[in-house]
Amino acid sequence: MKGGKHAETWQDALGIADTARSFGVALIVLPLDHGFTAPGIAVLTEQDMLGDRLVHRKKRKKSADAFLAELATLTPGDLVVHTEHGIGRYEGLTSIPVGQSPHDCVALSYAGGDKLYVPVENIDVLSRYGSSEEGATLDRLGGEGWQRRKSKMKERIREIAGELIATAAERALHPGDVLEPDASGYPSFVDRFPYEETEDQDRAIEDVLGDLAAGKPMDRLVVGDVGFGKTEVALRAAFVAAMGGKQVAIVCPTTLLARQHYNNFVARFEGFPMNMGRLSRLVTASEAKATKEGLANGTIDVVIGTHALLAKNIDFKRLGLVVVDEEQRFGVTHKERLKALRADVHMLTLTATPIPRTLQMAMSGIRELSVIQTPPVDRLAVRTYIMPFDPVVLREALLREHYRGGQSFVVTPRVADLPEIEDFLREQVPEIRFVVAHGQMSPTEVEERMSAFYDKKFEVLVSTTIIESGIDIASANTMIVHRADRFGLAQLYQLRGRVGRSKTRAYAYLVTPPERQMTVTAEKRLKVLSDLDSLGAGFQLASHDLDIRGAGNMLGDEQTGHIKEVGFELYQAMLEEAIMDAKAGGMTSSRPRDFSPQITVDAPILIPEDYVPDLDLRMGLYRRLNDLDEGQEIEAFAAEMIDRFGPLPDATENLIKVIEIKLNAKRACVSKIDVGPKGVLVSFHDDKPPNIDKLLAYVERLNGVARLRPDSKLVLQRAWGDPKARLHGALQLSKGLAKAAG
Repeated sequence: MKGGKHAETWQDALGIADTARSFGVALIVLPLDHGFTAPGIAVLTEQDMLGDRLVHRKKRKKSADAFLAELATLTPGDLVVHTEHGIGRYEGLTSIPVGQSPHDCVALSYAGGDKLYVPVENIDVLSRYGSSEEGATLDRLGGEGWQRRKSKMKERIREIAGELIATAAERALHPGDVLEPDASGYPSFVDRFPYEETEDQDRAIEDVLGDLAAGKPMDRLVVGDVGFGKTEVALRAAFVAAMGGKQVAIVCPTTLLARQHYNNFVARFEGFPMNMGRLSRLVTASEAKATKEGLANGTIDVVIGTHALLAKNIDFKRLGLVVVDEEQRFGVTHKERLKALRADVHMLTLTATPIPRTLQMAMSGIRELSVIQTPPVDRLAVRTYIMPFDPVVLREALLREHYRGGQSFVVTPRVADLPEIEDFLREQVPEIRFVVAHGQMSPTEVEERMSAFYDKKFEVLVSTTIIESGIDIASANTMIVHRADRFGLAQLYQLRGRVGRSKTRAYAYLVTPPERQMTVTAEKRLKVLSDLDSLGAGFQLASHDLDIRGAGNMLGDEQTGHIKEVGFELYQAMLEEAIMDAKAGGMTSSRPRDFSPQITVDAPILIPEDYVPDLDLRMGLYRRLNDLDEGQEIEAFAAEMIDRFGPLPDATENLIKVIEIKLNAKRACVSKIDVGPKGVLVSFHDDKPPNIDKLLAYVERLNGVARLRPDSKLVLQRAWGDPKARLHGALQLSKGLAKAAG
């Protein structure tokens, strides 16, 4: 609108007509990549004048570290592990009376029908056993079996932690090449990236550049969903290393992915003084020979290839950085070769779904971890459907993609399944053209067929899992996975990642046989994949995989490892603790995190059902409360509760006070506080008050109201008439004890 009337021309609408008429030239910010001419005007854009598009980047504040969501919520019937009593079965949330007051507890059943009720303020002693429950047996309450297993496991974990720390220490002792971005070339290389970096991507790039400049060999894992910008992280690392005079090797699991990376790298490095090489079965013998010679004499700076790069006859003159893409696709032998390289050179591993052992090592602090969870702008999640084979639905899906000008993938687990799919397409969907590709064809034939599909000569590509990594076709946005029950979780996720790489909505159909019964694990895999249909779910998916399969012995080839003995979460906690001890030089101490203080008080302690009706939500709130570490966090939690559900009921206020008392008790090394109408009985962890002199001084200040008994228990005599007074008194006492312990 201009002057109250509709704009007469598009120049008026953009507000540039007057300026252009007055001065002949005008500058204006418009979202245009390329200019145009029209009667009386010529529009030139930045890209027309300068060539490469320059993205003006804004500095952003670092956000909080990437958050790993809980693996799953508990449902009745799941196995859980109590740190003191072992494996039991979760029966649900129940309210039991303590004195005259209701108290929410988690009900567990053990072998022989024994029951255990864990107060909600102590559920930090519980952890999920894990998804794979085959062969797990319930422990007996009061039995010695659990304690024996737990102490044996501690020994084994201590050995594993020691070896892992020794490996990490060996790397730390090796001096690494100090590689830093050069002031002139690097900014212009960065400006060639035609998108705005996401916050996570920025942080991953900072992490990697920081590692390269640190003076010790980098070993970083970058986890990011397909299409979330991991390749850009690798490009920048490779540029810094190559410009620093070092050779860079990019190792890919498939020839297709190697070709795609080669094309990307050649385009981005154009104009810079670097020689590129490639090595895979698609490369001619003469080119392969020239590449090997160039690596040995130092004339090739960056080489991109498959596991052919890991062969023993490959010599590098000055190798400085190895980038491994999709590590989970390499076999044990190749990983051993990578491990041999790892002690001396910078290693960067990129993956959408890390194998359990890799994720376990990253989560335990042995390998550095960067997570890219933010999707690119305008990216849509892939709609995923799990269904029995239905010719009508599949025909409709393929035709819908065809009529919107797109392409589709149909993937089978085995070469033997391909003829069945070919017959289906010929008979049921004669409107479309399809091409078949699989690993038993000659490399040249596969290359020709893939190229034809790239060039849109066919609407559908029928193949085995050779497309799992490396196919990047923006126009392909429908995928049908035949016999999806035969694929692994990470495989299905990778396959689904081949579609939905543009701004178009993509669809994935995971087809199962209608007449056959699936295994429990296959059913679980498909359910997890359909549940995790949000963008950036690769990390959670890898965590589920870790949970379903186990991490494996991190130094050997066992897949299920020792996790079945004690459950996933407790194993993880024990390993982290052992690694911390090993880093501290083997000094073990009784830390506050080793126990959960029990607070017994005759007061209603719960989140009432009429305040938060949803059971899963209540359990989640209880779990969050148990994870709080600071008084400020408790205040913020209470404020959030009021904001979400309204004023706090008395019972919930009591619960929040109990959590505060528990935190103080932990700091004071108090394992139990029993509060009654006439006073308090305090028991110390292992009957050892942490600072006896300060404790005696505190008792003296209480003027005869308190005394320390010979059995190291503290007795405080005080008449408190109602629950509020008891809780307030216990809170003040816990604060005094925490101060005395400092």
